[in-house]
Amino acid sequence: MTSLPDPHLAARPHGTPLVARTVELDPAGRLLDLLPAVTDPREVSSWVRRGEGLIGWGRALEFTAHGPDRFARAQSWWRQAVARAVVRDEVGAAGTGPVAFGSVSYAAGSAAGATLVVPEVVVGCRDGRWWLTTVGTDASLPASPSPRRQEPPREPEGVTFSDGALSPAQWAGRVSEAVARITDGQLDKVVLARDLCVRAQQAVDPRWLLQRLAERYDTTWVFAVDGLVGATPEMLVRLEKGLVTSRVLAGTIRRTGDDEHDLALAASLARSSKDLEEHEYAVRSVADALRPHCSSMNVPESPFVLHLSNVMHLATDVAGVLHDDTSSLALAASLHPSAAVCGTPTSVADEVIAELEEMDRGRYAGPVGWMDAAGDGEWGIALRCGAYDTQDPAQLRLFAGCGIVAGSDPESEVAESDAKLVPMRDALSGA
Repeated sequence: MTSLPDPHLAARPHGTPLVARTVELDPAGRLLDLLPAVTDPREVSSWVRRGEGLIGWGRALEFTAHGPDRFARAQSWWRQAVARAVVRDEVGAAGTGPVAFGSVSYAAGSAAGATLVVPEVVVGCRDGRWWLTTVGTDASLPASPSPRRQEPPREPEGVTFSDGALSPAQWAGRVSEAVARITDGQLDKVVLARDLCVRAQQAVDPRWLLQRLAERYDTTWVFAVDGLVGATPEMLVRLEKGLVTSRVLAGTIRRTGDDEHDLALAASLARSSKDLEEHEYAVRSVADALRPHCSSMNVPESPFVLHLSNVMHLATDVAGVLHDDTSSLALAASLHPSAAVCGTPTSVADEVIAELEEMDRGRYAGPVGWMDAAGDGEWGIALRCGAYDTQDPAQLRLFAGCGIVAGSDPESEVAESDAKLVPMRDALSGA
């Protein structure tokens, strides 16, 4: 481990290097079924989509930074840690060797900050290939345990929901105020979020949430990092061997469950001037942020409709070829906050968010994902998620947000936010 003069650095013997070992693993069933029970939800890490990805448990190392330079400090810590690491990697694929799971606060002034967690054990699966990474700070290579299917988690009991910072009616009033400011020409778009408080009779097992989310929303990335759990449909940025990709989602309509009707709704979404305007702002902000780091870029002229289990989104996949040594975390920093979670102009939208939401978003709408020793990795936007109370694992806060433009209707935006709360609400209630 690297020794840095930072109070947030996990306590380890001075000068002891990070030691990691990755070995091939026989197929072991479903990734999320391998997670062991934990007493602290922060001990579970996940980045899984359609049965593939990474899971981890334990905390070999961790780092937290706050303030405007939180991204840079986290990246510096990671680069120094892996520079001194002793690594034995028998697989040599993206996501093997030491891996840091991370999540970053939306706002620089948030108490949540930016946290990187290096689990003691990581299991990965990709393209039918499985591997196991063990991490320690001892002088010798750590032992390689044999992952096995664990006892299923218990369903949460006595779950109740209550209003967060604002009631739905109060939040609708904030949407009206935002629309008035947009109409007055103060800004073009702002994304307003609301929260929902959750309380259960006993600690909520994060494995229950992850498994339910993965079963019902297999096209999303089901994540868990330091007590933040959710299922995001939005890939902020992926970096692998010099190829940069980003999926932009903006413009949403709720599904009805009637396939024929949903096809008609998808067609209306693709023609909606309000949603197309919102989407255009989001795509432009992502392309402008990535362009300085890429030698060539592909930005499609028109979006496609992405069908998820409960909603449909306008989506655009942006791609580029990296021409510098920027890491995936640094690319995420350059993209944050995009118009999809903030608005345009960014500085004005940020001020409106701070004034109207009346809450700290924490790590909601911030980057969440993972990064390997080479700097490659995947970072999504922490959407459709909930954050555990740091003192009480029986309590969480859920979040949802909507893009507000000149044509937005407050009641429709409340309905859209309700739709975006459904994944976490259903996972908690067992619906």
